[in-house]
Amino acid sequence: MSENKILFNSGSFEEISEEMEKLTNNEKSKLELGPNNAESGLAKLVLTLVDLIRKLVEKQAMRRVDGGSLNDDEIERMGETLMKLEMKMEELKKHFNLTDEDLNINLGPLGNLM
Repeated sequence: MSENKILFNSGSFEEISEEMEKLTNNEKSKLELGPNNAESGLAKLVLTLVDLIRKLVEKQAMRRVDGGSLNDDEIERMGETLMKLEMKMEELKKHFNLTDEDLNINLGPLGNLM
């Protein structure tokens, strides 16, 4: 997340708007959909959501493993499934010419997604 923050500004609305634009003007992390780039923009959105869900599932899986609620077969299947999903994500990112940084969409004042 960016460390650039507006802590206090007593200026006009226009000055505050300009400052906010500077903080959120990271072209690389914006999701842009238009007639000429609809496929890549949609791919970026879908892959971002899939990657976010994959990371959440991995964290939950690790909690379950650490908590001892899975047997060895379940751990093996889950590990294999997560590994295959990660490999497929890499394949799709390469196909659509996307990087991990591209999937980390900027949510404006909230910062980056991941």
